[in-house]
Amino acid sequence: MHPAFPATYSTLCPAALAELISEKYAIENVQCKLLVRGVGDTYLAEAAESRFILRVYRSTHRNLQQIKEETELLLVLKQAGISVSYPIADESGRIIRELEAAEGIRYAVLFSYAPGQTVKALNPQQLYNFGYEMARFHKVSEGMGTDSRWHFDTATTLSRPLELLKTVLADEPETYNWLLKVAKKAAEKLSNADTNAFAKGYCHFDFLPKNVHFEGDAVTFFDFDFMGDGWLVNDIMSFWQHLALDAYTGRTTPEAARNDYSTFLEGYRTVRTISEAELGMVPYLTPGFWLFYMGFHTTHDQFFAFSQPAQVKVFASFLRYVVNAYWNNEDKV
Repeated sequence: MHPAFPATYSTLCPAALAELISEKYAIENVQCKLLVRGVGDTYLAEAAESRFILRVYRSTHRNLQQIKEETELLLVLKQAGISVSYPIADESGRIIRELEAAEGIRYAVLFSYAPGQTVKALNPQQLYNFGYEMARFHKVSEGMGTDSRWHFDTATTLSRPLELLKTVLADEPETYNWLLKVAKKAAEKLSNADTNAFAKGYCHFDFLPKNVHFEGDAVTFFDFDFMGDGWLVNDIMSFWQHLALDAYTGRTTPEAARNDYSTFLEGYRTVRTISEAELGMVPYLTPGFWLFYMGFHTTHDQFFAFSQPAQVKVFASFLRYVVNAYWNNEDKV
């Protein structure tokens, strides 16, 4: 018998995973199907009266300690009553399972299913609830730090991503030089602010509608793949820039985006205080959000299409809009 040809990334059989879930979690009649590839492979597991999400992580994207930190935070949030998709232990009490894949060990975690569905255009109550629940998450995560995941600062969100993008944009010097200039100005703005007074802790750092389900107006958060520590206002920024993106693409108007943001903040401030100084940094933190992910795309084969010069220029075009429309125009945010 010939040995299997070496692999760097394999797709695990949904039927075999369904059998594994049935055996290890004592759930009968499980059906499993692959939903999406990304930082990990996401499978939908369905039984007679319940649904779950199985995440199979890629060893090149997340190591065991990083996965442990993610699951531990989610269990803390669940215990605190925060509405999140949380990890489920198997019959032996194990949260993280080792699977022997063609490329070596991969880790898998079964999560509760976030009820409802993704909503692109949120109604006022959903906006309010989004802000309210984010603030409840921050009440728990404030002061918590990471040993194995990202620290979100100007080095990790501005300087290092630009180093990674240098080769990608070798034939697009105008775009690269503009990004360098914007990153420098954003870093200067942040260095001149009293960031020592900004609240810090665990951030989700990807609070986009795709990572939130609504069942009616009730919200549930999921996909903590990029959690790390930093200023909590980063999470507010990630939601705000989604509204700005909708205004940029014409899916909404700038005035409607401002109104939506105001409703979101109303919900947030019901739970915890956020200073005007922190909120004032939201447009200046936005380039770091985009550069962080643009840099990440260059280092992982699954995101190759997003790291091509034409796509990076599309991202940069939105950043030009943010700079022109919102920098030094706080009343427009």
